[in-house]
Amino acid sequence: MAVQKRFIAGAICPRCAEMDRIRSWEQNGIRYRECVSCDFFEQLPIEDESAPELSTRVNQPREEQTRQDIQTVKILDPKAR
Repeated sequence: MAVQKRFIAGAICPRCAEMDRIRSWEQNGIRYRECVSCDFFEQLPIEDESAPELSTRVNQPREEQTRQDIQTVKILDPKAR
């Protein structure tokens, strides 16, 4: 059975720096990537889904969201003097 190779949208080749030239496929528990513009080829074992997610700026709460100090806003009536 033929393995379907798919292009990875927006991926940049680590060797030739061309965009949209990397294609990927999986076979026998191994993930393969290759560039169609140069001779870049990589094989990676498929990771266990239960592995913890790496910490990045995208999946971490922003500093403003984690602040515990909440301040009350007082609305002043300009006519009440």
